[in-house]
Amino acid sequence: MTASGVVLETELAGAKLFKRGKVRDVYDLGDQLLIVATDRISAFDVVIPTGIPSKGAVLTQISAFWFEKMTDLTPTHLVSADTDRITQMHPVLKTHRAVLAGRSMLARKTEVVPIECVVRGYLAGSGWKEYQKSQSVCGVLLPAGLKEAQELPEPIFTPATKEESGHDINISEVEMAKRVGADLTTALRETSLAVYSRARDYARSKGIIIADTKFEFGRFNGEPMLIDELLTPDSSRFWPVEEYAPGRSPVSFDKQFVRDYLEGLSWDKTPPAPALPEEIVRKTSAKYLQALAVLTGRGLS
Repeated sequence: MTASGVVLETELAGAKLFKRGKVRDVYDLGDQLLIVATDRISAFDVVIPTGIPSKGAVLTQISAFWFEKMTDLTPTHLVSADTDRITQMHPVLKTHRAVLAGRSMLARKTEVVPIECVVRGYLAGSGWKEYQKSQSVCGVLLPAGLKEAQELPEPIFTPATKEESGHDINISEVEMAKRVGADLTTALRETSLAVYSRARDYARSKGIIIADTKFEFGRFNGEPMLIDELLTPDSSRFWPVEEYAPGRSPVSFDKQFVRDYLEGLSWDKTPPAPALPEEIVRKTSAKYLQALAVLTGRGLS
């Protein structure tokens, strides 16, 4: 934790560090994992040296909100996002309560399925670029004449590989089935589309369009289970309804301020990344906090 309260990296004495990702520090607690979302931010697959205040807490609390909303559709790995309960279940963590508060989840340990389950409801990002060339996205043929950011006739499932470094690679359902099996592919597609559809309708009622998102799954006792983060500004493309119009890409509730700033520099998008100025940090933090407030109706807890 820095002097400003921004958590860039955690060291929890008594807990075994399992993995340090771009944003999350994951600890092995036996048959459970402790997932701590730091305030790190990445852009173009590079971690930025400047943290975004409250970002980790926002990601954790949005994820927990969605996990609880989807329990009738699919099992999830969430055990608890309540810091008091987490420290009661694992007393070794009590001395770290200040760092963990609001930004940590206790989760079941699963066998991770090595596929990003992407659902697209609107034509944006890499999907828009591919559509312009082939009128398809990840092998899914779409109607002619669609505009950038236009809503698709129905959401499409477009899986991708999970890469430890660099960009994930889009693959077809056929390729996914070769890698993880046809039955699991069907189950994950159906669950992904159901979760997305529920989230899309709820978010739209609150003034947010979820243009696309990615889900991760693990297997627990052999059965698929929704894991990792869920429907956050880091894993999804959120657009404000009031600014939406087909034909252009709306401003997102995410790290777009960071991307736009970095695109204006001469940085070659390889490490080390440049630090961010205070204005960009402040605007980005405000966007994350706005997403939490709009979706959940409450601020940070």
